[in-house]
Amino acid sequence: MKVLVTGASGFIGSHACLELLNAGHEVVGFDNFSNSSPESIERVKTLSGKPMRLVKLDLRDPDGLDALIGEGFDAVMHFAGLKAVGESVEKPSLYHDNNVLGTHHLLAAMERTPCRKLVFSSSCTVYGAVEKNPVDERHPRSAVNPYGKTKLDVEDMCYELAAEDKRWKIALLRYFNPVGAHESGRIGEDPQGVPNNLMPYVMQTAVGRREFVNVWGGDYPTHDGTGVRDYIHVVDLALGHVAALDKLDSFKGAQAVNLGTGRGYSVLELIAAAAKAAGKSIPHKIMPRRPGDAPAVWADASLAKKKLGWTATRDLDQMCADAWRWQTGNPAGYGAADVRA
Repeated sequence: MKVLVTGASGFIGSHACLELLNAGHEVVGFDNFSNSSPESIERVKTLSGKPMRLVKLDLRDPDGLDALIGEGFDAVMHFAGLKAVGESVEKPSLYHDNNVLGTHHLLAAMERTPCRKLVFSSSCTVYGAVEKNPVDERHPRSAVNPYGKTKLDVEDMCYELAAEDKRWKIALLRYFNPVGAHESGRIGEDPQGVPNNLMPYVMQTAVGRREFVNVWGGDYPTHDGTGVRDYIHVVDLALGHVAALDKLDSFKGAQAVNLGTGRGYSVLELIAAAAKAAGKSIPHKIMPRRPGDAPAVWADASLAKKKLGWTATRDLDQMCADAWRWQTGNPAGYGAADVRA
């Protein structure tokens, strides 16, 4: 297939581009590079040994989207969007404008072409305050922050679109906590400034860029008192997107599928696995709970196995080993010097 990938140079987008190329697809990507670097795609091309075109484009540029999508594609894989929960609380209008209205422009541009196949990067945040684990796709949806609300809104947009036009085939992939890096150590997570996610913060602490890891909450009703999450290796996640693309013809309109490992690891377990990978202790401090954080969340991933023929295979040790290889090989991320910390 000829696939258009939005947010192509980001953490998950770049890994998806690599796996798409490895699977024999023709890939064109675009990104506005607000939180990513085109260097990631240069490395993807080297790793795959295949060509790939990358365009600088923003979701909020309808004319640019029309021009690019008008070239003709079989499917779109949509990763582009702002994703920091804390920032979304501070700037909800920005998140709505970029994530929701931007996706509206993307879908409208697709409607002006024959392309009706979409794989959307959704999130387990659409489950809101989780009522019971493991979480399956029938769990009630709600939003506890503006970022989660944007994912809900886009999902609803897709459901409505597919109900109106039966030609649409849309996979809404709700994934849990992506971590790790490609085993080559050449592409990985490169957050700007202070990381919002736990794994890069842990790795930056291990390499000496941060003083210690804040562990938010040590008195949860879990086996060690710290929060439990379903961490999934980014390569497994990328392969899940390729599997969804291959199975889109079996989708009836828009359908949601969880991508997770089906088990949870605590914050302290992740820090211990990271310390094992790094061969050194990682300083951390137990801090008060953050409002809105759930004690434990992990996926029921059985539908992905049944519908996509996909299962996550990489464990926490491999997630940490690959993340450490990326961190030590690229201490300043894709930049030549660490000027963003």
